[in-house]
Amino acid sequence: MARSVVTPSARCWECDACPLGPACFSGAVGADLLGELDALIEHAAPAHAGSFLFHQGDPFRCISVVRLGTVKTYAVDRAGREQILGFHMPGDVIGFSAIDEGRYPCNAVALDTVTVCRLPFQRALDLTTRMPALQARLFGMMSREIARAARLSCSTNADERLAAFLIGMADRMGARGYSSTHWQLTMSRMDIASYLRLAPETLSRLLRRFQAEGLVMVDGREVEVRGRERLQALATADHAPCLVPATIRAA
Repeated sequence: MARSVVTPSARCWECDACPLGPACFSGAVGADLLGELDALIEHAAPAHAGSFLFHQGDPFRCISVVRLGTVKTYAVDRAGREQILGFHMPGDVIGFSAIDEGRYPCNAVALDTVTVCRLPFQRALDLTTRMPALQARLFGMMSREIARAARLSCSTNADERLAAFLIGMADRMGARGYSSTHWQLTMSRMDIASYLRLAPETLSRLLRRFQAEGLVMVDGREVEVRGRERLQALATADHAPCLVPATIRAA
């Protein structure tokens, strides 16, 4: 797999100019240690739509923070079936699920133009002994990825899973400074159906019904949320406690 070129001279101003700002790694350390952390972070060259950031089975070296664009992660089983595991937007971390076995358990592919910042994991662990705030930031990022997978696993029926997906997208867009009611999807309906464990025709039928009920308006990849409260109620319906199955671990 071709490796992206990292420009060492760009490191300092890249972090200063990053739209993620203090929400990323650099916001977790003081000015006296920022240079040391800055020297570790690799600012990769842009990956274009269809390019792989890593392949299933590649040795694990880094965790990556999406800086721009959307990344799809998916796994392929022994029968050749694909399962979408997640859609990762700016500020999301990719790679935590590779820590245990030392290899990536999934593929990561750019859905549009994507840039990521990579942090070599072993060297980052060494730094956390002197940077407690960095350790807390890493744990917080990991917790967020686990919680996202747990929300999907606890949604027991198709309506709830689709509602949870729409509310999740709305919240994620809003948190990034975009409209939380109207946005354009970067992923296909086929990918969304796979992610929600639905047949494509089931997803299409549900979207038509949600539109008829005034919950959303969908035109191609344009989505407008019109019934936020009702979607929220459906997405957060009471469920028994659940565990996160290995098949839907965040990548």
